Amino acid sequence: MLPLLYARFYTKALRDLGMLKVDEPFLALLSQGMVIKDGAKMSKSKGNVVDPDDLIRRYGADTARLFSLFAAPPEKDLDWNDHGVEGASRFLNRIWRFVHANLPEITMATPAPAGPLSDAGRVFRRVIHETIQKVTHDIEHDFHFNTAISAVMELVNALHDFERASLDGMARPERSALLREAVEATLLLLGPVSPHLTEELWAALGHRESLFKRAWPTADPAALARDAVEIVVQVDGRVRGRLTAAVGAPEAEIREQALADGKVRPWLDGRQVAKVVVVPGRLVNIVTRG
Repeated sequence: MLPLLYARFYTKALRDLGMLKVDEPFLALLSQGMVIKDGAKMSKSKGNVVDPDDLIRRYGADTARLFSLFAAPPEKDLDWNDHGVEGASRFLNRIWRFVHANLPEITMATPAPAGPLSDAGRVFRRVIHETIQKVTHDIEHDFHFNTAISAVMELVNALHDFERASLDGMARPERSALLREAVEATLLLLGPVSPHLTEELWAALGHRESLFKRAWPTADPAALARDAVEIVVQVDGRVRGRLTAAVGAPEAEIREQALADGKVRPWLDGRQVAKVVVVPGRLVNIVTRG
């Protein structure tokens, strides 16, 4: 922290001397945590330092970087765990295997689905674009690389589930296009963290231009749109149930649905409903008096 204090001191001094017009050396400051191993701060004097060269030789730089960013938020201390490094390696290998196992289908697909999608296709495409939205927000606004990586991991899980579930009952062009869109989104989102693996897989997909010359992906508002929403139902401030309602459903309809819900009714027996507050798309709070 002392170099940061010195930077501020010198900035203030130069400002007072009329040599600078700025008042502060930084627009924003993120103080990162320390690396902890075996219960103590990692340092040469304690002899608990992990040799990065050995780690890179064994797992690769992409794995080392992925684990370091995933293990903790940047402002918190990172508790070094060798098993966590192995887990990061397995995750990257899982992406590698999936892309190469499905490479013929993905490379022959169109860049984006054409025409109306099936129900399963719409659900999966929403997952893709919700992931893009979350990762972008976590990195740009919060610097929470750990939750951004976690969101990509969830997308990879959804990708495997979709690949298995869509073998039957889905048109091949739709399935192939969604697989390609999901894989490309995964590589673009993971590129800053694991550039070597993602660049190589990007080239394997047939792209001649580098992954890092592509624009950062943006979430498609149409893909994020939902036909229905889940609404929490409270009775006197306590959650007693949840219901699904169509987007834009009238408040009167949501109110009746909440009062008739099987999980909510027992909490209303013997009591008089004094007021029902509806927050569209989010919440119903039933106030009783007894």
